[in-house]
Amino acid sequence: MDQYRVLIDSNDEKGLVFKVSNIFYQRDLNIISNNEFVDKVNNRFFMRSVVAGVADPEALRAELEAALPKDASIEVIAPRKKKIVLMVTKESHALGDILIRYEDGELDAEIVGVVSNYDLLQPLVEKFGIPFYTVSHVDLDRDAHEGKVLEKLAELGEFDYIVLAKYMRILTPRFVEAYESKIINIHHSFLPAFIGANPYKQAYERGVKIIGATAHFVNNDLDEGPIIAQDVIHVDHEYDWKQLQGLGRDVEKVVLSRALKLALEDRIFVNGNKTVIF
Repeated sequence: MDQYRVLIDSNDEKGLVFKVSNIFYQRDLNIISNNEFVDKVNNRFFMRSVVAGVADPEALRAELEAALPKDASIEVIAPRKKKIVLMVTKESHALGDILIRYEDGELDAEIVGVVSNYDLLQPLVEKFGIPFYTVSHVDLDRDAHEGKVLEKLAELGEFDYIVLAKYMRILTPRFVEAYESKIINIHHSFLPAFIGANPYKQAYERGVKIIGATAHFVNNDLDEGPIIAQDVIHVDHEYDWKQLQGLGRDVEKVVLSRALKLALEDRIFVNGNKTVIF
């Protein structure tokens, strides 16, 4: 029996859950799972349902649209393997974790390619049978290099998400707007305290007690897009900066893979500059 994910984001009003559930019932759709949340400050209603049965997604969406507030955003999604592109620079930890989970079947996705401004990670990627594309930045200014990256991405065809697995280049508004709400990034959670070169050495010198990582959607405010997932671990004076860096990379790769899995399963609603995660 087919399953569908129904995502609803609308102004809140009385009876929304009843209206949606009744439509499912009338269409002989069985509710497999259901999550709801009301943002009382902004009067927004969020709902993610998984239903099973025989359905015409467009007809179901139209019926829900007619029953719900006029501003409602409604998606009816037949689960499929989403297509993703990974972008990297030199560090392998986040990339490697995604590739292993992909190989093990943990990620319901198809990696259509890995794009990098260096060729250092090409041997690793090719072990998994995934195309690797080097778009060098050498002798190019930022705009020219980014233009070539955008050309390469266009050649890869339609895809659902770009994952910046430690891609250490700042994206311009042109790039962000081309893939709005489709770019997922990972960074250490020291920002804005320790920026620039070697944040882990700076953190060691400051005597930090926790190390963390944040995965977020990319917008035009550097490292300030809607947060998808975070985690921390505790450290103490016994760790040197290289040990802190190793622990930080462990957290980064786990948080990024967790965020990617949430996106692939359609569990994320963007609510202003925040997210609702089911």
